[in-house]
Amino acid sequence: MPNNTLIQRIHRELIDQSDEELELELIEDAENLDQLLDRDIPESPEKEARRHYFRELFRLQGELVKLQSWVVKTGHKVVIIFEGRDAAGKGGVIKRITQRLNPRVCRVAALPAPNDRERTQWYFQRYISHLPAAGEIVLFDRSWYNRAGVERVMGFCDDDQYEEFFRTVPEFERMLVRSGIQVIKYWFSISDQEQHLRFLSRIHDPLKQWKLSPMDLESRRRWEAYTKAKEIMLERTHIQEARWWVVQANNKKQARLNCIHHLLNQMPYEEVEQPQVELPQRMRHKDYVRTPTPSELIVPKVY
Repeated sequence: MPNNTLIQRIHRELIDQSDEELELELIEDAENLDQLLDRDIPESPEKEARRHYFRELFRLQGELVKLQSWVVKTGHKVVIIFEGRDAAGKGGVIKRITQRLNPRVCRVAALPAPNDRERTQWYFQRYISHLPAAGEIVLFDRSWYNRAGVERVMGFCDDDQYEEFFRTVPEFERMLVRSGIQVIKYWFSISDQEQHLRFLSRIHDPLKQWKLSPMDLESRRRWEAYTKAKEIMLERTHIQEARWWVVQANNKKQARLNCIHHLLNQMPYEEVEQPQVELPQRMRHKDYVRTPTPSELIVPKVY
């Protein structure tokens, strides 16, 4: 890859990182949005695209808050599975979904590799404790589909275990649905070239190098094997009760918006009327004296 192309790519990634920080600060207000998006910079398609992204993201996050209230009120139970290649953007969309929600209602399950004890359990056993109770949403950042992907490609399961997974998973998910848990499954799809560029960006960005594990690098080498495993997985586990949805993810920001928009349309949520909140008066007692904090306990004011 030419050096100038890589430099442009890294520059684009830095802009995205900056935008991610802005997402925590911006509110849905056109004037503030323009100020933080460099009002003095001339209008351009790129600037307008960023403005559109933020406005839509905040609008969709507002709808997610409404969805959360509806889930709590109705006792709905939801499992959302995010699968895809390394660097496909799963973590990015999960972050935007949970960013403004109550972590007691909407939580993320990102399980590490199974330990020695867990390897002897029924394969699905370690996932069960993370399933939602009434009024909860659980986002699986990778899931039981590890067996159909990384475990198959890297040889961490044998042929019998692999086939047993495909025999079991449709019934397992149907059982979840029968018990009242809605199951939504997303596959984030990126091209060979896009993953290559994202890996290079991580290699050259000290703040993102931690995201690249030896397993990630090996997955890059085995691109074709992962492709075949993905195709088999989608074909054999796409069921009416818990179907797969493919998110085109070469453009990270578009993928985030498209996924959240689609997710909102999977549930018949309605806006829940919230009781008016009134701040109570603080109780005051004449004999109350606040004890000074010992100076040795105070964090130094370096900044």
